[in-house]
Order: sequence, then C-alpha cells, then structure tokens
Amino acid sequence: MVEKKEVSISCFDTMRMLHIYTPKGYPKGRKKYPVLYMYDGHNLFFDEDATYGKSWGLADYLDSQNMDIIVVGIECNHEGNMRLEEFSPYDFEDAYIGHIHGRGDQLMEWVVHELKPWIDSTYRTKKSRSYTGIAGSSMGGLMALYTILHHNDTFSMAGCFSSFLYPVMEDLKKELHACSLKESRIFLSWGTDEFRSKTALAYGTDRNLYITQQLLQKGADVFPYQHIKGKHNEASWEKELPIALPFLFEE
Repeated sequence: MVEKKEVSISCFDTMRMLHIYTPKGYPKGRKKYPVLYMYDGHNLFFDEDATYGKSWGLADYLDSQNMDIIVVGIECNHEGNMRLEEFSPYDFEDAYIGHIHGRGDQLMEWVVHELKPWIDSTYRTKKSRSYTGIAGSSMGGLMALYTILHHNDTFSMAGCFSSFLYPVMEDLKKELHACSLKESRIFLSWGTDEFRSKTALAYGTDRNLYITQQLLQKGADVFPYQHIKGKHNEASWEKELPIALPFLFEE
C-alpha cells in the first residue's frame, strides 16, 4: 500500500508530500520493518505521479518479491532550480544552470532529526541503523551518499543510483577522506548511455570507481554497478532494483 502524507519541512518553512509504502502484511500484523528513505518520492511508485510519466515501479517490485520493508519517499521542490539547491550539499557552478546554492545539509538534518523520529513513532519500524537505509537517483544519489557519510550512526545502507558528481567531486573527495564508517553497504550505479561520449563515460566511470575505492578503504561493503545501456531515467533505475535492494537488505 502507498499513502501520501503532507508534512512540514521546518528548515525550509514549507509543506512537502511524503509517499510512504508499507508491505502487504502491514495492516493486520504487529511485525516491525526496516525502513528505506528515498529522495524524489513522487517518482517511485506510480507513473501518474512521476515527473516524466514513468516511475520506478517500486511498489510492484516489492510486492512481487514479498520484500518486507517500509519506503518513505520524500517529494522534491518542483519550482525552478530549487530541487538542485535542496538536493545538493555543496555550492557549485554549472555551465547550463548557473550558480547553485546548496542546501542539502539542511534537508539531511531534517531527515535525521525530524522525519525519522516521526516515522519511527508513527509506523512499526526497526529503528536501529542496521535496518535503516537512504537512497536516491541523480541529485538524490549524491544526497544519499552524503547522508551516509555524515550520519553513519543512523544509516547503514545507501543506494546511490546515477549520482550527480562532476561539479562537486573535489568537495566529495574531502568528505570521503575525512569520513569514518561503521559496517555499511553502499550501492553505486551509473549507466553507459548517460554520457554524451566515450570520454565522458570514462570520466564518469573513473569518478564512481574512485568513490568505490575510498569507501572500501573505510571498510564499507560496496557494490559498483555499471549498467550497460543504462540511461539517466526511472526506467533504467527500475531495472537496477533487483540488483540493488537484495544487496542492501540481505540478511
């Protein structure tokens, strides 16, 4: 079942929609469940809600696999470049979109200190870090990686699908060098058809493998996945679910 609930994001002084999936057995039982928090929640479950008319089909996948997790999808700000600002922890310049003032750090703190406690008090969740993950695609993938680096005491899993990396890589390198990780699982993906040339693909692959190497050195269990013919869209990320989720939530 997927329900929508509007909540206050205090750091931005605004209301925002959550898209919350609960497993088929949730209404009648007392069982507690792991939780996966995901950015761009409107794109996860239903095509009619998705920005470009195609969702991840996540509810259908979870139901078909009898995968007992709760998913909390956080809708983005759809106005102008606000999604980029809210989903970037860093300031950056881009030739196409100009200057972005990153506010992702504020959103991350809201997820950790306000959203998660509310979800844990409202739903039957397994609260510990061992059962708590964070995930997203593109800017959301960057946010998922940033979040597990900064709040590894809260999250033990991160799904980083086609993460937005190129303008912020130097900032991210500093984070990777400084971070300390407990036992963690991190999925990193990138598609070969996301890039405009073979040279760009080589650079994108190098960035993801650099991150993989740094995370491995910190002791994380990392799954780097190059999706052959994968594109930067929901249809491709849907195809990665059977690879990413069993890895992240393996017993």
